[in-house]
Amino acid sequence: MITQQQLQLYVTQVSNQYFNRPFHHVARFNKRLKTTGGRYLLRTHDLEFNPKMIDLPEFEGIVKHELVHYHLHLQHKGFQHKDATFKQLLIEVGGSRYAPRLAQAQRHLWHYQCENKHQIMRQRRFLENNYRCGQCGAKIFFVGEVDNR
Repeated sequence: MITQQQLQLYVTQVSNQYFNRPFHHVARFNKRLKTTGGRYLLRTHDLEFNPKMIDLPEFEGIVKHELVHYHLHLQHKGFQHKDATFKQLLIEVGGSRYAPRLAQAQRHLWHYQCENKHQIMRQRRFLENNYRCGQCGAKIFFVGEVDNR
């Protein structure tokens, strides 16, 4: 695992090497990022990265992707994914278009059943007193958690 200072130095080196431009803002980890590799903050111009993707071989591509947003925005050019300038610069520097998928976390499935034996599976629990069966309008009862392996 690398530290915040090492991340800052790494992002600065990648910026100088591939973009020939300095990186003057903050690069940091954000543990709350789940499915994305990183993000560019428009107001502060800082970059945040998912610490779970540090050890992946695609991490340099993620850094390049966020730096493309950073440099194009500071140059007042099209920095969004849909813009041609973004797509062109991303190809030139060899950045990744999408973040790689991480191993999926274990998900819970909650099993409910109505009075008329209709089966209802949900990813989130809910209070069954507040809802009725969508098929017949009968009361819903909680059955249990389903093993989702």
